[in-house]
Amino acid sequence: MTNATLKQLSQQLAAGEVSSVELATHYLDRIEALNPQLNAFITVDRARTLADAAAADAARAAGQAGLLTGVPMVHKDIFCQQGWKTSCGSKMLDNFISPYSAHVVEQCHAAGLVTLGRANMDEFAMGSSNENSYYGAVKNPWDLNAIPGGSSGGSAAAVAARLTPVATATDTGGSIRQPASHCGVTGIKPTYGVVSRYGMVAYASSLDQGGPIAQAAEDCALMLNVMAGFDERDSTSLERAREDYTRELNQPLSGLRVGLPREYFAAGLDADVAKVIEDAVAELKKQGAQVVEISLPNTELSIPAYYVIAPAEASTNLSRYDGVRYGHRAAEYKDLVDMYEKTRAEGFGAEVKRRILVGSYVLSHGYYDAYYLKAQKIRRLIANDFKAAFEQCDVILGPVAPTAAFNIGEKSGDPVQMYLSDIYTLSVNLAGLPGMSVPAGFDRRGRPVGLQIIGNYFGEAKMLNVAHQFQLATDWHTRAPAL
Repeated sequence: MTNATLKQLSQQLAAGEVSSVELATHYLDRIEALNPQLNAFITVDRARTLADAAAADAARAAGQAGLLTGVPMVHKDIFCQQGWKTSCGSKMLDNFISPYSAHVVEQCHAAGLVTLGRANMDEFAMGSSNENSYYGAVKNPWDLNAIPGGSSGGSAAAVAARLTPVATATDTGGSIRQPASHCGVTGIKPTYGVVSRYGMVAYASSLDQGGPIAQAAEDCALMLNVMAGFDERDSTSLERAREDYTRELNQPLSGLRVGLPREYFAAGLDADVAKVIEDAVAELKKQGAQVVEISLPNTELSIPAYYVIAPAEASTNLSRYDGVRYGHRAAEYKDLVDMYEKTRAEGFGAEVKRRILVGSYVLSHGYYDAYYLKAQKIRRLIANDFKAAFEQCDVILGPVAPTAAFNIGEKSGDPVQMYLSDIYTLSVNLAGLPGMSVPAGFDRRGRPVGLQIIGNYFGEAKMLNVAHQFQLATDWHTRAPAL
């Protein structure tokens, strides 16, 4: 059962081959044995998990089970979950027990999924390597010297190490796709607004979007069926008819127009990564896809635009953490202002402080027009690039990151080099488009490389089918690290 997919576990539960309690116990035992070296989890509560699993078994016995009732899962520690610590990987929220659940958590609970624990992450989702967590860096299961990618590194590492069949994650600038690529698993970021942000602790509100990480595209489609949906408590949630994201999974790729942006294959792309992507494209061509060369001319501007817009929104969102209502509070202070200053100095890590400072600066009087307003104009240009590209193709393919996973500590002293690792993912968030990462091979060191698939707005089903057809013809997604 260790390597079983979400669909296979669902079938085993339905056939009575295994119980939810047995499944949960199996994964909890693996977490207990392997998490000390991976550090993929912040919180695990065996008693609560087994109680939920027993309730799922009772529901199945009473004939009240759904497709995923009793299947274990993990939530990224950015989703509020009633009665569980929701820390966002930060000292600031180390003592915060959420009094309510996020919409995504509610949807998963209603579907009968059983929570195994809470996944480690970069503090407040700020990072590309999962080295920024208050609880320490997450290790890549394929190579413990390597980063797993961020900010959803805990979720990706847990799925890759087979500590869970599926995990929730969030993507603000690539934080689902990049760790999925580095850990050799499948992850999808849907169109902005498809998954509610209610109860998902905000980093950059106009960019954040939740999605699943799993072994296979089919599993991601099943999870997206659970996670997606309108929520009136989120003003950015899209009110539209529910979709079945599995509906196109068996469509042939004959005639599919695949766009390859020339900017994604220029200087800076590692030769091993380029070879993996070329081989993946060749496989899709073998299945009947037609390759079209396209251009996304403003790709290089996505990094400066993102690192103005995202920190600006973060500086506003994180102003609520002041030690007054909840979270960390400094032990000693002279007055209210001193309490604010000491609380925030103690509670936030270096990367979060850096982004708050940048965000406050670009929003300050005299700099708003020069930086923030200009970044928003560039954002529109980037969206227009994609609009033009999708007139020539159905999906866009390319690398997720310029390299496979780098070593822990390799780039932590140079924030700019760290930011450059997001060059191929940021523009998707700025445009609000869906994107996903699919395991496609390994570099010369044996570290995974993902294929990025970008779709047009609400093109998740088409993207998932492209990924599914690729996975039917390859076995990269079935490979697991030797732990």
